[in-house]
This record gives sequence, structure tokens and C-alpha cells, in this order.
Amino acid sequence: MPKRNDLEQKALHYVVNTGYQGVLQSDLWRELGASSREGSRVSIKLEEKGLIRREKELQEGRWTYRLYPKRLPASIETIIDCPCLLCPDNARCDPTTTISPKSCPRLTDWIINLGKEFPITFEEPNSPEENNVLEDDTNAENVDT
Repeated sequence: MPKRNDLEQKALHYVVNTGYQGVLQSDLWRELGASSREGSRVSIKLEEKGLIRREKELQEGRWTYRLYPKRLPASIETIIDCPCLLCPDNARCDPTTTISPKSCPRLTDWIINLGKEFPITFEEPNSPEENNVLEDDTNAENVDT
């Protein structure tokens, strides 16, 4: 059995390589050749260190965790289309002058569009139908009394 630190490093590397899709904890341990017990301990350790995020997920009728990296390494793809790289005013651009990144519409548009590539999703609050069920139950109790 490999040392825990080696297993942690391999697990972290694998999770980071999955990017925004993440990986099921069970798939990760199969890939690394570790037991589910050791795998669970390593994932908890990585989460405690703030390196990954674990989200509970129902997969084929069983609960497991999907592991996501907290940070992804920087790559050239992240800045390849930045307007500053080919800007004719690049040499004169400075936060203290009139040509400034603070007031550049091309840079602002590029930054805003970065968020559209990887949208953040949030869970919706209870739907009105779920709330109506609660109200119906309450009304049913009132009718019975």
C-alpha cells in the first residue's frame, strides 16, 4: 500500500485534472488502486486542508461524494484572448493615466465574459409546489380539529 502522502498527492493531482466536472470519490480510488476506506480518509484530509471540495451525490442508488478542486492551475488558455496582449495602447496603459485598465471597455467586456464560460449554479429554494404541500397538510390538520 502506498504512503498516505503519496496517495494524497496522486489524488489531488487527479482531482485537479478533472477540472470543473469533478470526479466521483469511488472512481478516484479505483483509478489509484486504493481501498475505499483509505480513499475516504485521504479525501477528508484533502478537504480539511482546503484543497478540494466534497459534495454528496446520489449515484446509481448509492450515496457517494463528487470531489472538486478548490483551485485550478493557471494556464495560457486563461489569458490567450485577453485584449491587453494585442492592444496598441499597451505601452501607454497605466492605472494612473487616462489610458488605464480601470476604464478600458475591451478589458471590462473580456472580464465579464470570463464568468460566462464557467457559470456558477446555485440550488433553487423550495418550489411553490413543495410549499403548497406543506400548506395543504396544515389545512388538513385544521379541518380535522
